[in-house]
Amino acid sequence: MRFQDLFAYRKSFDLAMKIYHLSKGFPKEETYSLTDQVRRSSRSVSVNIAEAYRKRRYPNHFISKLTDSDTENSETQTWLEFALACEYISQTDFNMLTDESVEVGKLINYMIQNPDKFGSK
Repeated sequence: MRFQDLFAYRKSFDLAMKIYHLSKGFPKEETYSLTDQVRRSSRSVSVNIAEAYRKRRYPNHFISKLTDSDTENSETQTWLEFALACEYISQTDFNMLTDESVEVGKLINYMIQNPDKFGSK
């Protein structure tokens, strides 16, 4: 199995791409702050899942990288809250993206709780 086949990876990648496209509409003055931060954190979720999968032979490393992924997912939710408060995104978009982020978090936590199902020894 490739890490790209993991459901958590696919869902987090799709979410990062939605955030990327939506954040294209953020004001220019946010380019190096909010826009950059929400893009980075949302992408880091997928990157850390990929890294975790490559470290799956070592349960503690696997879980550590997944914990990093979960942390980045929480950071993404916080940046989305700022985007909503600054009126850069609608309540509807915020709810949709946050719901997807919560789902990704549940998938990550399932992996953390069940490392043996992902090839961790």
